Amino acid sequence: MRIAVASGKGGTGKTTVAVNLAVSAMRVGLRAAYVDCDVEEPNGHIYLKPEKSLSLPVAVEVPEIDESKCTVCGKCGEICEFMAIAVLGDRVMVFPELCHGCGGCFLVCPVDAMKRSSRHVGRVEAGISKIDPCGGDRTAPGGDRDISFVQGILKVKEAMPLPVIREVKKHIPDRDIVIIDCPPGNSCPMVESVRGADRVILVTEPTPFGFNDLEIALTTVREMNIPVDIILNRCDPGSSLPADIFAGMGSDVIARIPESREIAKINSRGGMAALELPEFAGTMDRILEKILRAAREVRR
Repeated sequence: MRIAVASGKGGTGKTTVAVNLAVSAMRVGLRAAYVDCDVEEPNGHIYLKPEKSLSLPVAVEVPEIDESKCTVCGKCGEICEFMAIAVLGDRVMVFPELCHGCGGCFLVCPVDAMKRSSRHVGRVEAGISKIDPCGGDRTAPGGDRDISFVQGILKVKEAMPLPVIREVKKHIPDRDIVIIDCPPGNSCPMVESVRGADRVILVTEPTPFGFNDLEIALTTVREMNIPVDIILNRCDPGSSLPADIFAGMGSDVIARIPESREIAKINSRGGMAALELPEFAGTMDRILEKILRAAREVRR
């Protein structure tokens, strides 16, 4: 089962929910994996501290001009929607940083003057995170358990995270439950990360900005026909969502996580709140149980 944890905006606590949900799944005996698709700023490793065993480069195919063959017909520049190819007088120029790798220029060149080259845009890393389910209490029964870990890292100054996200998803391991930590926002990186998930959890906060971006995210995910649940984070006891957000969406608030200085302290030092705070661990367990129950009902 693949669970995508997303948010309409950054800073809502999406990664906090994702890493602790993976720990909760591990503690109940599920083979769990955490996949960080927030390739522009991955930070799940700060909490899970994986032992990395794999690091692979990610490259995209880009064109080069064979000037000995090029007739400067301009067809490659006409088909390129991203302005990565420009015809300037009697010369064709390629801007690799703008290329999306669609391959259209190779198809339309009538004299086969486009050579295939590649450009390094990031890397994929994978490994194992060994978690002590006793929360550091070595005298308690249980011992260490593993969470499979995969993350992507976009190269500095690169503008297109999608090739790295796609490569990360190719390395998702076969596990009972996979928690996908998505990029914030509602643009292409979030959509690509959510694609193929069995369920989406949207994490929001009780602010006007949070509600506005949540509504956009709900609409986006609904267009993909994926069931959605909502977690309201850093909320006061009386916080609630505007009723019109749910009109026709078929989504429920499955948990309300209160504003907590203790959780903030644990996060700031890279700790796991589900291992240190029993109340927070209980919240994660209830979220997991609701997700699994919903999955069983769908299968039934």
